[in-house]
Amino acid sequence: MVRFPCFLVSLFQSIMLAKKTIKNQITLPKAVITRFGAVEYFEVSTDGECIILRPLQRSRADEVRARLAELGINERDVADAVTWAHEKE
Repeated sequence: MVRFPCFLVSLFQSIMLAKKTIKNQITLPKAVITRFGAVEYFEVSTDGECIILRPLQRSRADEVRARLAELGINERDVADAVTWAHEKE
């Protein structure tokens, strides 16, 4: 096994292993999933030596879209509301 040097060190860092599959997939260790369980997407970058995963949180826009869907409000309803608001000016 070849280990690439990575000098990013933190007091909270613990060493865990992940294996890349033939399909270029990586399974995150249970300890990572436990800490970031609600995260569905990760931003992936590299500094040339290390792969960096940063958890992405759902945006407020996603929450608004979900709430509108719960209420049964669609794009046409929003367009009609905007048109009505402009007529009142």
